[in-house]
Amino acid sequence: MAIPVIDFSKLSGAERAKTMAQIANGCEEWGFFQLVNHGISEELLERVKKVSMECYKMEREEGFHNSNKAVKMMNELMARKSDEKMENIDWEDVFLLTEENKSEWPSKTPGFKETMAEYRSELKKLAEKVMEVMDENLGLPKGFIKNAFNGEDGGDNAFFGTKVAHYPPCPHPEMITGLRAHTDAGGVILLYQDDEVGGLQILKDGEWIDVQPIPNAIVINIGDQIEVLSNGRYKSVWHRVLAMTDGNRRSIASFYNPWLKATIAPAPRLVEKVNQEEDQGYPKFVFGDYMSVYAEQKFLPKEPRFHSVKAM
Repeated sequence: MAIPVIDFSKLSGAERAKTMAQIANGCEEWGFFQLVNHGISEELLERVKKVSMECYKMEREEGFHNSNKAVKMMNELMARKSDEKMENIDWEDVFLLTEENKSEWPSKTPGFKETMAEYRSELKKLAEKVMEVMDENLGLPKGFIKNAFNGEDGGDNAFFGTKVAHYPPCPHPEMITGLRAHTDAGGVILLYQDDEVGGLQILKDGEWIDVQPIPNAIVINIGDQIEVLSNGRYKSVWHRVLAMTDGNRRSIASFYNPWLKATIAPAPRLVEKVNQEEDQGYPKFVFGDYMSVYAEQKFLPKEPRFHSVKAM
């Protein structure tokens, strides 16, 4: 079993209806799918791959091995000859890129800032195209999801962040995960994953399934807020990254999330009209409140998060 791979370029051709149906299936049945021919040039993606790996080597690797908590903990367990599992920590080097923290982006790697700024700009456009497809498939007005994420004042408030992560070779992957199982809190997630080193898995029908590496594909996954807006038609799904003994896995995940002040609720068109209160299985809440709960419960089931935020 493999997650769907969809040729995004066919949206503008004779196979549009078939492609729309494939994306609907990816959202409804999987919560994950891969896009090829998505409009982001291979030349740019190759530059992103190059500068991210160079950045890790030049600016991150030494710090990971010398000061990362997971490395220190594993070394201590090995010194004691313990096979204890490391439950509440990840084998991951990670930093975040946003417009607000641009002055803090890595600066020693040639071309990193310029390349990542260009990539983020292109990826944000792709995210908005994907959201428009979701709008159409859900029978919502064009721009509904984007407008919901931007909030009621009509500004360009939605958050777009990029998590640059590497999962270095791990000497004892049986003791730790690269990234613990979770669902994503936000909206639409666009992942440019390593095209050689695997490790990303999703939970489908009780079974962990590999997200197969495909060169220069963009992996799309559904966040909790899309689940709410779609009134459960689209589901965020559990996923994790395994620690591996070989290879240094690259993972560049970008998040198109609501503004912290945006109010999120099921789209009225997707709520049964007969008894709206009873049929609306998801609460109405402010996204910032949800993030406060998520910060404490990221690696726990999502349903109690919805319940907690409803009580606020």
